[in-house]
Amino acid sequence: MNESLQTLIIRAFVLLTAMPIHECAHGLVANWLGDDTAEYQGRLTLNPFHHLDLMGSILILLAGFGWAKPVPVNPLNFRRNGISMRAGMALTAAAGPASNLILALIFLLLAKVSLVVPAIPYAAALVFIIVTEINVMLAVFNLLPIYPMDGGRIFGFFLPDRALDFMERYQQQIQMAFMALVLLTDVLDVPLGWIQYAVLKFFDMITSLGGILPNLVL
Repeated sequence: MNESLQTLIIRAFVLLTAMPIHECAHGLVANWLGDDTAEYQGRLTLNPFHHLDLMGSILILLAGFGWAKPVPVNPLNFRRNGISMRAGMALTAAAGPASNLILALIFLLLAKVSLVVPAIPYAAALVFIIVTEINVMLAVFNLLPIYPMDGGRIFGFFLPDRALDFMERYQQQIQMAFMALVLLTDVLDVPLGWIQYAVLKFFDMITSLGGILPNLVL
């Protein structure tokens, strides 16, 4: 199979699995905190067509990173004792990237197991590795402290009220400026690459199970 076509198919697989899991994770945590907005709007589902955003989906297919439609969250509905609205938003935001990191760990383990089981084709390991890398990329990208991305909402927990109000008020302009930076320049490529490599290296270490499984990240 043509390598470009193979990459496109793998990215499509991630788009139809990791993205709905990511968004559903947001909704599940919000629901646990007492907000049923996502459930009411039919977003507590793994059906990808309830979550996909056109531009974000195209970017995932072409570049390996992107976004889905944000799950609606109303922090006024949070009812967990001891958890403020700001803390609840941070927890809800963190759930999405956390789901990508968990998926990355799972697929990295699958890649390593497939390499030590002779009956599993070598190509399967390559697919699992690519899926792992894309999930790490999605997690790192979403954790950037830029509002209204997940990392921005987590970062907002530590901001003073005035700064958070500013971020809320101008979130559309901030997002547009950020996307222009990402799409039109390569200024973030190196730092994001370093972070992704560090995460992959750490995951490689903990999934080696003390040397039982091979290391894959050099």
